[in-house]
Amino acid sequence: MGEYIVSARKYRPMTFDSVVGQKALTATLKNTIKSGKLAHAYLFCGPRGVGKTTCARIFAKAINCTNLTPDGEACNECESCKAFNEGRSLNIFELDAASNNTVDDIRELIIQTRVPPQTGRYKVFIIDEVHMLSAAAFNAFLKTLEEPPAHVVFILATTEKQKILPTILSRCQIYDFERMSVQGTVDHLKYVAQKEGITYEEPALTLIAEKADGGMRDALSIFDQAVSFCQGNITYQKVLQDLNVLDEDNYFKMVDLSMKNNVPELMVMLNALINKGYDGGRIVSGLAAHLRNVLMAKNAETLPLLETSDTQRQRFQQQAQSCPTSFIYKALEIANRCDLNYRSSSNKRLLVELTLIETAQITQPDDAAAGAGRSPKRLKTLFKKIASQVKPAPQVAGASSPGNAATPVRKTPVPTIHAAAPNPAAPSGAKPKIKLGAIGMTFGDLRRNAEKKAEAVVPQVTNKGESANFNEEELGFQWLSMCNRMPKEMVGMAQRMKNMTPHITEFPNVEVVVENEILLHQMESIKARILATLAKELHNADIHFSLRLAEASEVKKILNKRELFDQMRKDNPAIETLRKGLQLEMA
Repeated sequence: MGEYIVSARKYRPMTFDSVVGQKALTATLKNTIKSGKLAHAYLFCGPRGVGKTTCARIFAKAINCTNLTPDGEACNECESCKAFNEGRSLNIFELDAASNNTVDDIRELIIQTRVPPQTGRYKVFIIDEVHMLSAAAFNAFLKTLEEPPAHVVFILATTEKQKILPTILSRCQIYDFERMSVQGTVDHLKYVAQKEGITYEEPALTLIAEKADGGMRDALSIFDQAVSFCQGNITYQKVLQDLNVLDEDNYFKMVDLSMKNNVPELMVMLNALINKGYDGGRIVSGLAAHLRNVLMAKNAETLPLLETSDTQRQRFQQQAQSCPTSFIYKALEIANRCDLNYRSSSNKRLLVELTLIETAQITQPDDAAAGAGRSPKRLKTLFKKIASQVKPAPQVAGASSPGNAATPVRKTPVPTIHAAAPNPAAPSGAKPKIKLGAIGMTFGDLRRNAEKKAEAVVPQVTNKGESANFNEEELGFQWLSMCNRMPKEMVGMAQRMKNMTPHITEFPNVEVVVENEILLHQMESIKARILATLAKELHNADIHFSLRLAEASEVKKILNKRELFDQMRKDNPAIETLRKGLQLEMA
């Protein structure tokens, strides 16, 4: 039994013409060799397994060949080509920068560049994964890379060009390698299968190519694994089982069930897949990829973006016709959100289930039953019905207990919601307005539990004739005092108002900037009461009070206590000096 060689090494290209998927790049390199216009440094960059190091070796062999073919290929017959093919060439050096990335390694390489080649014309140094060199090693390499000896050619290879120093990039000719297309990978796998005498199903090779994600080396490694599992007959079902990949049919069914709002079957299907060992995160990411393909199949212009077989492409087109574009957009958003949150979720299965449920409800009618599991986006209608059914609570002045008839029991008046009286001038279909019962009372009156009925009182400024001057400091003090006097029922509103700062725009006009529309609407309902309170406390009946929604640039973050303390230390270094001197730490 002969020595086994994996397909990625056995079928490694030996000529430019045999390189798969890089026609334009290899043609450029051959023209460079034929014209004799060689640069002193090249940078080959691109994804893993697309032929960067292979092309570097072919290029190094070709420029040292003494009998080039007319199209720029090495002859494989001269002494230099034979030495290269047999692995004994002294003109080609390969350095793995992942493990030789120090300044000393680069100095050793620089020393070797000074020795001219014994045979051939060039010494070629191939540095793989060059982005792994340290910053010091890069700097030590700069001068030699810019002005190497005439007999030296550098070929650098990397998968992460963005990590290489700009000073290195500027000294190289840069060649960007492309990802392998699915069809190109399948064609090469067919060639290898025929050479090895292996039978196959084309969908199985397509699945291998998709799993390789654009890398030919990965595709050949997966191919070898599939050959071992399938015993020389590669079938689609066996490859699915070997690679533990979820069949595309499952995703077609998931989308169909989602379009039918069939949540129970989706849950049963998910449970079956999880019991077979499929990870929930991979199920959702696979569904997202499937939805992306359905979206691409919606339009003839984007159809070529589908990297799949012709049979699958037709199935995607059929499903795309039955799926509205809005459904696909929303489903992609939901799947992407699940993918982002999956790693940090404490209950991953529940997250996947909720994702599928939400996807299945995208096309659900708005008038769905109460138990359909919809998200609470139509609760506004429910609240409107409740508000229209609320009746004024009876006012109880007091009650006598059987044991002590002389002791009245007082109840604190509670503001109630009243429907406004119908307006004869309003249209017949207009809805009644909702008024706050105690709208005419100041916060001080509410705190003292005034006994008069509030709904009949219109808020009025009671200090007519007063026009005292006041400044920003007095205004801020009275604003804070007013917030502190607000009743317990409005404690949330009071806390938000404390974070606002009233300003005098043009005396005596006062303006308050509100951060959001909801809070602005709430404050508009008590605007008259605020005005009455400020006019009374500032002794100025001419005050004009206005509210304005904040612009984006005016919204400021509300700082917590620690952030406030950090800001104080930054603004006043003496505070930080005091803290260090007393060795204080904020709890």
